[in-house]
Amino acid sequence: MRVPAQSVCTAIRDDIVSGVFGRGSRLTEEQLARRYGVSRVPVREALRTLESEGFVVSRRHAGAQVAEPTEQEAADLLDVRALLEPLGAARAAQRRTDAHLKVLRGLVRLGQERARRGQGEDLRALGAWFHETLAQASGSPALSALLTQLRHKIAWMYVVDQPDRPVEAWAEHGAIVDAVARGDAERARALTALHAEHTLPLHRLKRPERGHVRVSQHAVNTASVRN
Repeated sequence: MRVPAQSVCTAIRDDIVSGVFGRGSRLTEEQLARRYGVSRVPVREALRTLESEGFVVSRRHAGAQVAEPTEQEAADLLDVRALLEPLGAARAAQRRTDAHLKVLRGLVRLGQERARRGQGEDLRALGAWFHETLAQASGSPALSALLTQLRHKIAWMYVVDQPDRPVEAWAEHGAIVDAVARGDAERARALTALHAEHTLPLHRLKRPERGHVRVSQHAVNTASVRN
């Protein structure tokens, strides 16, 4: 069975983000191929992709290892997101489809309901889904891909606390969707920028575990892979 490099890349990235591979950990093709039950070819391609994304660095005579971003680089991620997410919302107001709007409204309804019930873990997943859908609604694959990469990196670098008033946070989501539905690009941009500003204090830098590798049951999903 030939496993695509994209699946291997996702598995390695997830293990980096979750801390299975600590910052500075050495990553060998043989080790990763054995870990995920694949050949070295997709591992090699995956490492190249992850290097281009900034999760992995390759050093002469040392090979590949997990990157070790500085605190300034971590702070820059939030600054870049604060610029790109409002742009995505403005584009969504101009380019969204009815299908995007239906999903966004459904997520807001679910989020508001879970917020009233205090179901924090559900809110975390719903919030990620909301922002991913909003980015897709921008109609710009390049912008959507950048925002997805930023979300992965922010999850890698930061612990994100739940807001003290989750109902208000989801009211902000609802207002953004209303602006998108009306085609009001400037209001969608402004509301999204304000929402990003409100969530900024919820981010706490993770304490890096240099060179640490935890035991993980992570496996590459091959269910949809064909020969």
